[in-house]
Amino acid sequence: MATTKDYRDFVLEQLNLLDNITCKSMMGEYLLYYNGILFGGIYDDRLLVKIVDSNKKYNMQESIPYDGAKPMYLVDDVDNKELLKEIVIETCKGLPIKK
Repeated sequence: MATTKDYRDFVLEQLNLLDNITCKSMMGEYLLYYNGILFGGIYDDRLLVKIVDSNKKYNMQESIPYDGAKPMYLVDDVDNKELLKEIVIETCKGLPIKK
């Protein structure tokens, strides 16, 4: 099952407290970037972020985005814009910056 455009649009609206969010389509799903850093994606109408030490404090449930992929954290409170902003920032703090 691919992600619907309506859900993609909803997630992007919820992320509007952050500048420089970009979304790239990938085989029916969407990759999400903040300031050029790939932090997560939208898979089967679920928002998932990469697992890093800096976001473990949010106690999110692990989920597999697609068969054969590494586990990611499921963001189940997408309605809370402030929390979502914090999660994205903390996730990106724990990820390497590409040169």
